[in-house]
Amino acid sequence: MLHVAHVTKKYGKTVACNDVCFHLDPGSVTVLLGPNGAGKSTIMKSIIGFLRYEGEITVAGFPNKSVEARRILGYVPEMPSLYPNLTVLEHMEFLARAYRMTDYKGRIEELLARFELDDKKKKFGDELSKGMQQKLNLCLGLLPDPEMLMMDEPMIGLDPHAIKQLKLCIEEMRAARKTMLISTHIIDSVDMLWDRALIMQDGVIKANVLRHELEASGRTLEELFFDVTENLSKEDMSHPAGAETAGENDGGAAAGENASGADAEAETKA
Repeated sequence: MLHVAHVTKKYGKTVACNDVCFHLDPGSVTVLLGPNGAGKSTIMKSIIGFLRYEGEITVAGFPNKSVEARRILGYVPEMPSLYPNLTVLEHMEFLARAYRMTDYKGRIEELLARFELDDKKKKFGDELSKGMQQKLNLCLGLLPDPEMLMMDEPMIGLDPHAIKQLKLCIEEMRAARKTMLISTHIIDSVDMLWDRALIMQDGVIKANVLRHELEASGRTLEELFFDVTENLSKEDMSHPAGAETAGENDGGAAAGENASGADAEAETKA
């Protein structure tokens, strides 16, 4: 579904992502782990098409910045970027129209009720608390029901009910054969959700492991993460619990950003 090949992103002399390679199978849930500053958000923004980069990224065989790719790719950014002059309901309707959805009102009602925003429909974006903004951010990303959804730190700021509902949404999307890439630095939040884990540090994919490989090794995802990122064992680093390094395994929503094929402002940024 997603193929990332030799992607490098530099900010001046700073290399944020260096020769990043991986692919995601259709219908899988992949978690992208790493400490702060590892390059997770940079590679996510490169995939969605917000940044210029060196390398190649395709979605279902289409270049990631093409109209075809944008129609099937959804995005929940780390930081909500809401329109202050639009209400909660207007945000949802704006995105639905941007994606040219039909019969979307029922889905809007379902998502707002699920994330306890149904009584906030008339609230403006800048009137919402941080947690409420993040809930709306999620609703916007989930609304078009994309074939592939990327979420950058989606659980930050959520209350327990919203976290539970998001995890249920992820399970439902997996059952529907949707493909997901979830970036986080909080391992516990995704420990039971993933099929593949990518561990990133210093702009490089340090480990690429499937769940069954890690379970067969008898190690936890947390143990692998700290072995890789803290260099606890040179032997483990050379072959961490069945994980494949990026070089060895190349094949192995805010309204403005979530409308990743429909929002002209996002298009110009790309």
